[in-house]
Amino acid sequence: MPNPFDAVHKHMIQAHPADFNDYADLPAGTSVRVVDADLSTISAAADKLILVDGPEPYAAHHEIQSGPKPNLDLDMLFYNVLGRRLHGVTVKSVVTALRPSALSGATGGVFDIADPQHKLEFSYKVIRVWELPPQRLLSGGIGTLPLAPISAVTEAQLPALIDAVARRIETEAAPHEVPELWTCTRILMGIRWPRQVIHQVLKGARQMKDSVVYQEILEEGIEKGIKKGRDSEVRLVLLRLGAKKFGIPDASVHSRLDMINEVGTLEELIERVSFGSFTSWAELLASVG
Repeated sequence: MPNPFDAVHKHMIQAHPADFNDYADLPAGTSVRVVDADLSTISAAADKLILVDGPEPYAAHHEIQSGPKPNLDLDMLFYNVLGRRLHGVTVKSVVTALRPSALSGATGGVFDIADPQHKLEFSYKVIRVWELPPQRLLSGGIGTLPLAPISAVTEAQLPALIDAVARRIETEAAPHEVPELWTCTRILMGIRWPRQVIHQVLKGARQMKDSVVYQEILEEGIEKGIKKGRDSEVRLVLLRLGAKKFGIPDASVHSRLDMINEVGTLEELIERVSFGSFTSWAELLASVG
């Protein structure tokens, strides 16, 4: 299950896809759009893809990591191949590491070249947020502004940086985006900064009109909202794929699925439906430990 740091970043990618492609130095294209739930397995197992139109169309897959993931290299390869298969375009894969521990298990690719006749070479881009110059994020798209406080900034520089973020939000963000951007900023700051520091610098921000308590309520609300949306999407995908393979689920199947609260378990069931040898809902659900 994605944690709050990963989930809020994924939420911002969906809200501002072009900003994240620009931040990753990917081609702008003529238009971009986020692929929705009709992706079946890929929308449940990975972040949504950003489809980029233009003379050389492609899809961008952004994976957000706040902690170690042992099979990240293979997961990135898997998502890349699925994206190519589903959309018939090149997939450019990017991992954003929010802190050093997220690099455990991330080597930047999969390389198996021992046998020249059966070799595999796959690479993806790794962005280390804590090494990025703050100005790069401050001058980039508004969707990547919440990453600025966890870039290569010192605690002494933090108040001025937050004020710069506030000026951009004040002049560029739509009214409904203002609380969302501040909430995302505050949640992501928890990656690196103690709560006391976060409260101190945010209370002094020009655009931070709401109280710290209200921000805490917003923070909790967006995390729960993102998690609820993610959970609903995964369940919908599982039911859709299962219905195609096993038939329409009856009430007992729905009841059993409602008892599964872990999104990771539901994602595993999707993979078993897609690639396993199960022949019924009963067999599939019996595989859940």
